[in-house]
Amino acid sequence: MTHSPTITVPSRLSAALSFWRRADPIQKLAILVAVGLIGMALFAPLLAPFEPNSQSLISRLRPPLGFERAKAGYLLGTDELGRDVLSRSLYGLRLTLMLAVLGASLGLVIGGVLGLLAGIVGGRTEAAIMAAVDTQIAMPFTLIALFLLAILGSSIEVIVLVLGLYGWEQYARIVRAEVRRMMKMPFIEAARAAGASPLRIAHHHLLPNIVSPIVVQFTLSLSNIVLLESTLSFLGLGVQPPTATLGSMVGIGRDFMPTAPWIVMVPAVMILLITFAVQILGDWLRDGADVRLRAR
Repeated sequence: MTHSPTITVPSRLSAALSFWRRADPIQKLAILVAVGLIGMALFAPLLAPFEPNSQSLISRLRPPLGFERAKAGYLLGTDELGRDVLSRSLYGLRLTLMLAVLGASLGLVIGGVLGLLAGIVGGRTEAAIMAAVDTQIAMPFTLIALFLLAILGSSIEVIVLVLGLYGWEQYARIVRAEVRRMMKMPFIEAARAAGASPLRIAHHHLLPNIVSPIVVQFTLSLSNIVLLESTLSFLGLGVQPPTATLGSMVGIGRDFMPTAPWIVMVPAVMILLITFAVQILGDWLRDGADVRLRAR
């Protein structure tokens, strides 16, 4: 009697397939959109048909292919300087996502460290940190960003710093609340009774148990940081020309919307897709991390 060979699926692939099967149609669409955007950003140099800053004034304000006056090779048309809109959008997507990820990561580190410190140390340290959190929440961050950019300039490093300061208070509040809750648990009391240092308790016992809410908050804040960067670039305070970001393309193209709306529409649609994908996936992760919702 012959037996059919058993096909073993690698555990990571099996987990990915299970993750995909549990998703509803909207979540699957968000996954595909996110994968597509990340792929376009990573392979922008290979996908872009032209250099993003290459100008051709005789080809300025040409519409996308399929419209009258369209020029062969320029799939999504050209801007006011004859630059290829598709190439600039791909490179702008790449830079926008890079700034958003770096800014969100910096905010996570700042807020996570301060929240961990507030939850473990307590006392005046906790009061000072939470006072800073309340101050940050009370002040419109756009004004803070404008103030910092006006003083420090708008280099890439300064923009990353400004974006990193956005939303750190949310991480600090989440981490502090989780740490204070876990500090009362028996396994933490046992570790302290055994002589474990606060650093060891934080590294071995606290951090592994607060990864889930931090990851959820990271995804939810990422789309907000993309919108913030786009807003700053739209106002002319972000990355300076000729370097393209999605927000700067929208900001420059707004003067040409009556005659050349494609200059604005392409980067605006990309911003919309980013926020859609990240928000849907963030809500999904949040629901998955909620024990009560999983039980239902």
